[in-house]
Amino acid sequence: MLILSVTQINTYLSFKFKEDKKLSGVMVRGEISNFTAHRSGHFYFTLKDEQSALKAIMFRSSASRLKFMPEDGMKVILMGNISVFERDGVYQIYVTDIVPEGAGAVHIAAEQLKEKLRKEGIFDPDAKRPLPPMPKKIGVVTSGTGAALQDIINVLSRRYPLGELVLFPALVQGEAAPDSIAEALIKASRTDCDSIILARGGGSAEDLSAFNTEKVAYAVFNSSIPVISAVGHETDLTIADMAADLRAPTPSAAAEMVSLSAEQLRGNIAFYEDKLSALIKRNTELMENRLTRLNDRLMRYSPDHRIDTDISVSEGLSKAMTAAFKETLLKKEKELLGLSEKIEALSPVRVLERGYSLVYRNGIPVTKGSELLAGDLIEIRMSDKTITAVVGNMEEK
Repeated sequence: MLILSVTQINTYLSFKFKEDKKLSGVMVRGEISNFTAHRSGHFYFTLKDEQSALKAIMFRSSASRLKFMPEDGMKVILMGNISVFERDGVYQIYVTDIVPEGAGAVHIAAEQLKEKLRKEGIFDPDAKRPLPPMPKKIGVVTSGTGAALQDIINVLSRRYPLGELVLFPALVQGEAAPDSIAEALIKASRTDCDSIILARGGGSAEDLSAFNTEKVAYAVFNSSIPVISAVGHETDLTIADMAADLRAPTPSAAAEMVSLSAEQLRGNIAFYEDKLSALIKRNTELMENRLTRLNDRLMRYSPDHRIDTDISVSEGLSKAMTAAFKETLLKKEKELLGLSEKIEALSPVRVLERGYSLVYRNGIPVTKGSELLAGDLIEIRMSDKTITAVVGNMEEK
């Protein structure tokens, strides 16, 4: 009996698989599981149905052409060749293409991109910026020969001739369109435009595919100037619409959103006139009140005010001093009067009036007889006259 090695068996089986034309270019339906996107760019996964499983590998050269990223649970149809991996002795399908079952690859790729951008905050409502009320310069990113540009020009010419329109031409269809649109948006965002309109006329989903790309979404979101997206018709919703600060159903509607009509301008002017009048009135009242307070303060701290205040204080003190002086004078007068009455009551004159007399010698009162000698010249003062006499005999009492 012939004895074969493991390698010989696996090589033989590999040859048999390759020889079988039914296993080349085969299409297999199933559900993806255990999906792995290796850093080398190859995809490894298992395709299964209710009863069986089949190993699958998709090399980088084929994987790079896919418009979507396979995921676990996704129902697909694989195209490829079934062969044996000789090293492990297992057979598997070498995938050349994957087609989602049900929804198309373009739709799935768009939904996956939306989810990715949503997680990164590209569609966050809080990141949306308001449009300037009266833009001076409006940038337009669109085809220079398309109907969308003519619609925008017609609306702005009629509604808002004050605004200046600046065209940033871009391809809006084809493989080069995403790069062209992104470059035009970046260029427009570096100018002094107040707002940017990203526009394209209607078309099929394939025609609008450039506006469902990651590159355009980032260019819209990262613009330093508010962006209005007006791509396709009202029923068309692209990723660029979701990333923009504002979405318009048509290019004409975008031109209306970014501009003001004559009636709106008149209304705005009237509004700002009223607001300005109220502001002027308020500021005038504030200035008048402030001037009044400053005048009062100036009066309080001016030299004239200080002098008047000091004079008033001085006059008050003078009046108080005069009153106090008068009161003191009256009090002293009363005291003096009382003392005068007491003195007068004790006055020698009063004594003389009662019949007594006073004796003086050399102008000095004599109170005792022992102070006199015979022959002394004395004065005897009575109540009405003074008598001069000579002391004669003196007798003891």
